[in-house]
Amino acid sequence: MAQLNTSDFRKGSKVILDGEPYDMLEVNFVKPGKGQALYKCRMKNLQKGTILDRTYKSGDSLEAADVRNGEAQFLYKDPMGLVFMEQQSFEQFTIPLEVAGDQARFLQDNAICGILFWGELPIGLTAPAQAVMKVTYTESVARGNTTSNLTKPATVENGETVQVPAFVEMGEMIRINAQTGEYIERVR
Repeated sequence: MAQLNTSDFRKGSKVILDGEPYDMLEVNFVKPGKGQALYKCRMKNLQKGTILDRTYKSGDSLEAADVRNGEAQFLYKDPMGLVFMEQQSFEQFTIPLEVAGDQARFLQDNAICGILFWGELPIGLTAPAQAVMKVTYTESVARGNTTSNLTKPATVENGETVQVPAFVEMGEMIRINAQTGEYIERVR
């Protein structure tokens, strides 16, 4: 496997540490008055999401992680996790819900998602930035009880709850920021 020397450490570098893939979030070069130069690194475990800090001396090296980005189409959710199909080979694979995390909240059928692979193992998911969903339930607002930014909870077709403006009614389509779960606009 390829080795990364400390002089090659950069934000975004992917390395293997204790047999697991890590993403370098921060790399700070420190040159003390005397002695060897140091590289202080903050790294995120790509499988577990944990963050750790490590310090390396100049001249140290780490194994580069074989990480690649790909795209896949979301098919359906089953008890094992989320089932995707790779676009080129049409092979299906499952990503556990723990790996997907909050990215799966507003995932819609047939959505094209970014997948992070370590070797052949999917270890990360990037859902589309926005989702268009139908409001299945929301309370109606009493007439004359509207102010400039009054919001109310609304349940969308996948069962998630979103805060929407008072004028949104049941049966309407709305655009949602899939990362934050915030209402963007009404779709006509």
